[in-house]
Amino acid sequence: MDGLYLYCIREKTDTPCFSTKGIDEKEEVFVIPFRELEAVVSKVSFEEFASEEIQKKAREDLNWIKEKAIAHEKVIEEAMRKDDKVLSLIPMRFGTIFKERAGLEETLNKDYLKIREVLDRIRGKQEWSVKVYLKEREKFEQVIKDKNETIKEKEKEIASLPEGLAFFMEEELKEIIAKEINKELNNFAEDIFERLKDFSFDLAKGKLLEKELTGKEKPMVLNVSCLILEDRIEDFKKGVEALDQGINTKGFYLEHSGPWPVYNFSVY
Repeated sequence: MDGLYLYCIREKTDTPCFSTKGIDEKEEVFVIPFRELEAVVSKVSFEEFASEEIQKKAREDLNWIKEKAIAHEKVIEEAMRKDDKVLSLIPMRFGTIFKERAGLEETLNKDYLKIREVLDRIRGKQEWSVKVYLKEREKFEQVIKDKNETIKEKEKEIASLPEGLAFFMEEELKEIIAKEINKELNNFAEDIFERLKDFSFDLAKGKLLEKELTGKEKPMVLNVSCLILEDRIEDFKKGVEALDQGINTKGFYLEHSGPWPVYNFSVY
């Protein structure tokens, strides 16, 4: 039994054809028009892509999930680009399937006004990602030690103690330093977040990703999605590049990328 896999919803266009294959890498991607909207879909085996089957694959076959998630993203990225323009669209979460066209159209009809409100809100804007990493922990730790009076006093106290007592005090000092580092990292991340407001229409903090997911050796300290007005994209790029130069001297570095499908600002 076939179902319809929904990738995204966008306003009507004159480009209903796609070069990218569907999530099963066999079926064509096409659009289903509905009033002033169109749903970007492809046919899939309902048995293979039903929510229960996807949940099972998530437990037993992560490679399958990864491959399908990439295919899902490719379709959305093609759907959001026309010539040199970035189209406004609402990306759907992975695994959104309808048994038949009537069910999809019923959902589009029920949520029509909400969908139009979201598309109106994000029109003329792009989502960009900003991630900040701690490049030199030792350098950052030393800066904290040099300016923190509590740490300085504790180090002086340890230096005057016999070796046996000093050991226990050193363990206490490590805890103090770790606590101060976390505090300063949070303050630093919050400062960068506030500075990003100067270039952004809206911001959304994301989870800090582990090294296994980022592929980076250095730990992530800030993950932000920025909604940027299209006529301020160049200002945004210059702004984050200047931020990167400034934080490099403190042992951090910044990466920005985009535009991405507007996942973080298109909930309806």
